[in-house]
Amino acid sequence: MKFIAIIPARYASTRFPGKPLAMLGGKPVIQRVYEQVAGVLDAAVVATDDRRIYEAVVAFGGRAEMTSPEHRSGTDRCWEAYCRQGEAYDAVVNVQGDEPFIRPEQLEAVCRCFDDPATDIATLVKPFAAEDGLAALENPNSPKVVLDAASRAVYFSRSVIPYLRGVPREEWLARHTFYKHIGLYAFRTEVLGRITALPSSTLERAESLEQLRWIENGYRIGVGITQAETVGIDTPEDLARAEEFLGRMNG
Repeated sequence: MKFIAIIPARYASTRFPGKPLAMLGGKPVIQRVYEQVAGVLDAAVVATDDRRIYEAVVAFGGRAEMTSPEHRSGTDRCWEAYCRQGEAYDAVVNVQGDEPFIRPEQLEAVCRCFDDPATDIATLVKPFAAEDGLAALENPNSPKVVLDAASRAVYFSRSVIPYLRGVPREEWLARHTFYKHIGLYAFRTEVLGRITALPSSTLERAESLEQLRWIENGYRIGVGITQAETVGIDTPEDLARAEEFLGRMNG
């Protein structure tokens, strides 16, 4: 299979405007993400609606596409960027533009999900560790995933799932493996085209999780499991933590 990584990157962000161009270890965040992906897959391109991001990517030697500012989601932006490539790929890997520490083995784990011909979409999870603590497990900004016996996603939720009946909450992490969702997706190309045409769904609106729309419409989501921690950047405080993380990696 041929894989292309598409990295959606917007300048406008409620919590951190200009985030893709914020400096991390002497490079813009978007460059860090691009360099983690380029060379691992068959191609990589940044999809943006902002000329400043486009020019920054071209300046460091990357590929970029200008896309419509009207898209509802990064998934829609990925599809427009893919349609502009003029070359066919079997699958599109949507890499978040604020994940500068995404690892090659994580990308490979998602791609391997397509070894199963029944997989329509693939994503990544990381088991919560006991040392993460109950607060991390209960954080609604960190969606949880339940898997079936074939490592496909059954459901995503901002709530803690499953609920361990009869077990004190402080013992949950020691008694069960809970999975944290990492927002890396891959789509068979024809599936990506179809899901961008789907209307918003009931569960999606309830949890504000786009992937529930796909499950409600019968798409099968294969799941790769990683033990590696990622440091996503949503706020300036996250950027400071990412700077510390980078220092430890380089130290």
